[in-house]
Amino acid sequence: MTIFLSGGAKNGKSTLAQYLTRVLAKGGPMYYVATMIPHDAEDDARIARHLQEREGWGFSTLECGKDITKSIMDKDINGSFLFDSVTALLANEMFPGVDPDLTAPQRVKEDLLALADHAENVVFVSDFIYSDAAHYDELTQAYRKGLADADRALAARCDCVAELCGGNITVHKGVLPQW
Repeated sequence: MTIFLSGGAKNGKSTLAQYLTRVLAKGGPMYYVATMIPHDAEDDARIARHLQEREGWGFSTLECGKDITKSIMDKDINGSFLFDSVTALLANEMFPGVDPDLTAPQRVKEDLLALADHAENVVFVSDFIYSDAAHYDELTQAYRKGLADADRALAARCDCVAELCGGNITVHKGVLPQW
């Protein structure tokens, strides 16, 4: 089963994704695909919190800030993957240094869809960053457009799509497994 979870930052997506991945795994291998590359103390603290939250759950952590195909495609396809997050992966790929990589959004989308097709169970986590009315510079808009494109493609491909907001879960497609 493939599940796409979206919502604002710090709305419980990762915690829900952990429960869902465990349910889908049915005792089989679980892979936590961690895409965040830390840049400051806040990132370090967030990573530490996520590690602590999943301690003892049986996840094998795959640190995969870029090029997911190298780290994931050789793993047990019968395992369950928690992919956290689409948002961070695209940022890492699109802004690797001084010059942005404007080809990254298409490549990232294709890699994520390949993972959805490759593995039996995947829970994708992505941040919803589209509800403000601010005007952004051209690069930020390119990132937002790329993320929206990847999110739409994953939502179309996944069996279940849910949104988290203020502690509430709204299922837009399919049915979430009971945890």
